[in-house]
Amino acid sequence: MADTAAAAIAGKDSGGTQPKSVRVVLLALMIAMMLAMLDNMIIGTAMPTIVGELGGLEHLSWVVTAYTLATAASTPVWGKIGDMYGRKGSFLASIVIFLIGSALSGMAQNMGELIGFRAVQGLGAGGLMVGVMAIIGDLIPPRERGKYQGMMAAVMALAMIGGPLVGGTITDNWGWRWAFYINLPLGAIALAAVGAVLHLPKKRAKAGIDYLGVVLLTVGITAIVLVTTWGGTEYAWTSARIMELTGLGVAALVGFVLWQTKAAEPVLPLHIFRSRNYTLMSVIGFITGFVMFGAVLFLPLYQQSVQGASATNSGLLLLPMLGAMLVTSMVAGRVTTSTGRYKMFPVAGSVLMIVGLYLLSTMDTGTSRLTSGIFMAVVGLGMGCLMQITMLVAQNSVEMKDMGVASSSATLFRTLGSSFGVAVMGALFNSRVQDVMTERAGALGSKVTEQSAQLTEEGMAALPAAAREAYQHAVSSGTHGAFLLGAVVAVISLAAAVFVKEVPLKGAGPKDATSKDEPAPAPVGEAV
Repeated sequence: MADTAAAAIAGKDSGGTQPKSVRVVLLALMIAMMLAMLDNMIIGTAMPTIVGELGGLEHLSWVVTAYTLATAASTPVWGKIGDMYGRKGSFLASIVIFLIGSALSGMAQNMGELIGFRAVQGLGAGGLMVGVMAIIGDLIPPRERGKYQGMMAAVMALAMIGGPLVGGTITDNWGWRWAFYINLPLGAIALAAVGAVLHLPKKRAKAGIDYLGVVLLTVGITAIVLVTTWGGTEYAWTSARIMELTGLGVAALVGFVLWQTKAAEPVLPLHIFRSRNYTLMSVIGFITGFVMFGAVLFLPLYQQSVQGASATNSGLLLLPMLGAMLVTSMVAGRVTTSTGRYKMFPVAGSVLMIVGLYLLSTMDTGTSRLTSGIFMAVVGLGMGCLMQITMLVAQNSVEMKDMGVASSSATLFRTLGSSFGVAVMGALFNSRVQDVMTERAGALGSKVTEQSAQLTEEGMAALPAAAREAYQHAVSSGTHGAFLLGAVVAVISLAAAVFVKEVPLKGAGPKDATSKDEPAPAPVGEAV
């Protein structure tokens, strides 16, 4: 099926290389992935300037939260729409919605408008992420897919590294509105390339969209993300608001699962979870998101507060981890393509992630930047083994008709993992910082961090020497607890990886893995 779809774009040449039109589509997909990943990184750097012009500091967090909520809630819906009505149309629609949201965000005149337009952007971003992975799943046989998904992981790493630098440069030289307008020419290129060159079989499902399932899933995801975003910050974990959201989220998700067993065309077909590999990849993806975004949050904080690094180059602080992740993702994809074997990567990646997180938990106020950089690289090597291999195996575990929901669900689990990671590790970090500040600096220490356990560079400089030293010890202790928790949670990923069954990847590799003498099994043949 994937070979047929690829041939529908333009037949492969006699040498077996990818035709030019396929390479054009892949370039457009990389641009779309970059748009979705880069946006939050750029906006984070521009936020102080945005608040300075628009005001509304009390609503600042919603600029990011609105985008995240819309992305998470729309992700499974976009995947299902692509499966039902065709991948190309849904992907083009998501690009258009993202660009409309970008243009409107750039024209926002107050914080309320910006938050609303960011939600529109997020709706489109959900389709971008899913569309990229699902189209690769349609175009490229699983045996060849690893190297291309490795390229997408490299794009994600580059976005994390370059986003803050690009955002700072754009904001300083062109103004914060161009942090949104920069998406328009890039999106137009992706839109034109996909529209002109991508040709996939058209679909038309007989059943309509499962609207009740969409509503229940959206309510459930929204409630969960709000709980993990607000818990311990806007509201206490035991507050009535958090309890209400938790109850609403659980009720909506339970109702969603029950309804999916009856819906004519379920948003998330539960039969895909009968595949052992798919379920295990969902678990591993959740843990990877939990660990990665927790590390991205706390590592720069540690380096700025304890090691005295500048916040201006915050993207570069993560270079050892993200660089290692980039290289390993590319290597893992190439090896998978050449050998057809992949189980070693989830296992090795989980082990490296556990070891790296434990090493990070040993950092203290005397740890050098070189040492912390080596520890970060170990974590990056582990995540590089996991990032796209999980998507590859998940896609190989379902039938082609479920490619969209498989891709969207894998993306959703990683997104939810990141929300839980930031919330749980953040709660532990904040609690530890408060305790240590009280122990070392008494009432002054408690007062310094009563509003937030994360001080700005200016706030740090304004502290008395004794309080500053106490804060450095507090941050060191907080990161110790957060990373140690991450290492413990990552053990679940290793346990899941051990039980992965290495089902042969379909599609011709270098040695024609699907010859007539040795037919490839159906991807769902490993269901247990």
